[in-house]
Amino acid sequence: MCSTSTPRRRIHSGRSCASTKARPSSLARCGSRSQERYDCEYKRNGTTNLFVFLDAHRSWRKVKVTERRAAHDFAHCMRELVDIHYPEAEPIRVVLDNLSTHTPAALYQALPPSEARRFLKRLEFHYTPTHASWLNMVVEIGVLRGQCLDRRIETRGSLTAEVAAWENQRNNSGARINWMFSTKQARLKLAKAYPIPAKES
Repeated sequence: MCSTSTPRRRIHSGRSCASTKARPSSLARCGSRSQERYDCEYKRNGTTNLFVFLDAHRSWRKVKVTERRAAHDFAHCMRELVDIHYPEAEPIRVVLDNLSTHTPAALYQALPPSEARRFLKRLEFHYTPTHASWLNMVVEIGVLRGQCLDRRIETRGSLTAEVAAWENQRNNSGARINWMFSTKQARLKLAKAYPIPAKES
């Protein structure tokens, strides 16, 4: 299971109209009529967070819209992953970046200790190397941005509906990730950061 999160601004689009008289120098060119001018403007309606989950072994992804991406939000995403989406799977291996809230401690901060322990017994966290979060296959989030988030969306409700429609269409179409970057290629590209220990003679 690959996971990541990304912020999304909610923006309201507007257009104001004002009628102004043309300058004397322009009357000869444009006539005596006043000219109508439009000014495009936008207003920020806050920021929303998207948690994105991708199963690399089948055509399944899940996007959860939250107000923040704090430890509490991450913990509840993990709870849904265990209890709702994969109730029979054990263990669930989750690939994550190194965000400070993507830790087992986040579950203990947000949930009762017994619940946190229950979830963590079924979860395995695997972190991408520092400065190499692109190794996480959930970079498919770029598809989400290009197909669904490439326009201004004003409210959280509208964003949730748009994302849910994209998620259903993408899952039902059978779309999967064709990951071309092999383990061997990763070892070569990251050799300086993660050298292979020399064998003892």
